[in-house]
Amino acid sequence: MESPHLSVLKNEVLEIFAPLSEGYFIDCTLGFGGHSEAILKAHPKLSLIGIDQDPHALEFSQKRLAPFKDRFSFREGRFSEVLPTLKELPIVGILADIGVSSLQLDDSSRGFSFHSERLDMRMNPNAQLSALEVVNSYPQDRLERIFKEYGEIKESKKLASLISEERKKGRITSAEALSRLIERHFKRVGNIHPATLAFQAIRIEVNDELGEIERALQTIGEIAKGRASIISFHSLEDRLVKNFFKEWSSSCLCPPEAFRCTCGNNHEKGQILTKKPLVATPEESKANPRSRSAKMRAFEFKS
Repeated sequence: MESPHLSVLKNEVLEIFAPLSEGYFIDCTLGFGGHSEAILKAHPKLSLIGIDQDPHALEFSQKRLAPFKDRFSFREGRFSEVLPTLKELPIVGILADIGVSSLQLDDSSRGFSFHSERLDMRMNPNAQLSALEVVNSYPQDRLERIFKEYGEIKESKKLASLISEERKKGRITSAEALSRLIERHFKRVGNIHPATLAFQAIRIEVNDELGEIERALQTIGEIAKGRASIISFHSLEDRLVKNFFKEWSSSCLCPPEAFRCTCGNNHEKGQILTKKPLVATPEESKANPRSRSAKMRAFEFKS
């Protein structure tokens, strides 16, 4: 099947997990099955479990991965909630691609794109909180915090004030109306749409993306099996991954102010496989511009 979404860093993923043989591979963000298909083809003795909260993606992936039905199964839900139920399995690899798929971004009915007539942004269409509620009901100071922390927008106060004033005239009901409002008051930087960071911040809030990845990393650290690889798309996510990997690789647990080590200095869970994050090659960046912001880090737990 032809996928509506190009999986990023596919070659790098295959390289990181090349040493795997038998056991279970967990694709925490199955999406449209690109990474899973590549792993299943490369490792004929692996069983793979895919997790996703988007029913549309799961429906597509079931069909795409039907040739591997004896080795493939899926779980619907948030990966931070599903992962703990799998910890007793002989897991040898865990992958999480923390990003919105091209199909989600391009499907106007999902309310992610700048030109959508809807204002939604839910990865799980059945979730309660949507961008419509965030934009129209959050107090101005809370909007400012979201834009500052999740979008790292310098003029977060100005943006929150603009939205607050605009919704006094009536509810902001479409992503297009929101993006046009932002475009009228903020300048474009290069080819980047001025609403990009604001939409990112709202999407993170709607889907609790940072909380989700933090809970998942905590579970991966508790499972501590095989190799784990995380692909992130903005600095906040990458910083979380980097800090968790650093903690897992630390041998000493004593506080920095300790005069000498008293913990035994043998607490590392494994080793970091990527000193610096892996990024897309120039060829991939040209073929898939959305891969330009992807960063992948990998960790190997002690056996």
